[in-house]
Amino acid sequence: MTHVRRSPEEIAANRARYEEHQRKGLEFAPKALPGASPLPAPEIAPDKIVHREVIPGGWYWSTNIKKNETLRVSLDNGFSTISLVAWSAADTSERLNLPDTVKVQWTTALGQGRVIFSDMGRVMFSVTEDSSGVHDGLMGGSTSASNAAKYGEEKRNTRNNLILLATKAGLDKRDIPPALALFAPVRVDQDGAFLWKPELLRGGDYVELRAEMDMIVGFSNCPHPLDPDPVYRPNPVTVTRIAAIEPPADDLCRTATAEAVRGFENNALAAM
Repeated sequence: MTHVRRSPEEIAANRARYEEHQRKGLEFAPKALPGASPLPAPEIAPDKIVHREVIPGGWYWSTNIKKNETLRVSLDNGFSTISLVAWSAADTSERLNLPDTVKVQWTTALGQGRVIFSDMGRVMFSVTEDSSGVHDGLMGGSTSASNAAKYGEEKRNTRNNLILLATKAGLDKRDIPPALALFAPVRVDQDGAFLWKPELLRGGDYVELRAEMDMIVGFSNCPHPLDPDPVYRPNPVTVTRIAAIEPPADDLCRTATAEAVRGFENNALAAM
């Protein structure tokens, strides 16, 4: 393969174009998104609960969810990082796309007011509530190798859990997208190194994800590769499926960025 060496002038020009595009995108966005959702999480009316699942430490679970339903993922039993993947129920070749989610919103910080994109430019989830704002869309989950290096023995890991989950859904391991790690306080320093920042967690955290299309959603409850705890002890995580409510046209997630607006326009076109 021939590598093209770019001149310093070309690199500088490309960076200037990128920074101008970023500036315009950020100017469209609200000057301040909402702060962290209050703790403790408010009670959900019993008649609004479609299903509630407690995922044991080390295990996985999947569910089908309808458009405008909400998934509340909550740490009711102590800290744990839980990984999420998703596919469109109508066409499973459309799946979660974290690189685009980060790129088009100009941030790795996924919190209240942000959206999560598919690989077809459509919005899969809106983040409607979030008490922590610390979710990792960059590193992915654990593997057999990372667990062996960390714990010195084989432990249940996210990669194998997602393969099992996908197989039961009639999918192949090649269909598995990069996973979003919820409640993973990962930050990137100026040198590009990943850091684990547990002080960003508040205890008893929760996040609510509103579905913007019918989907298959999967979870794996295994420790994050950067979690410094030398003992493998993920706590159970509660996932509550909440009945659908039609959001208003001026919903924050639908209007926060130009890219989100375009994503919802793509959703509307696909529904025609």
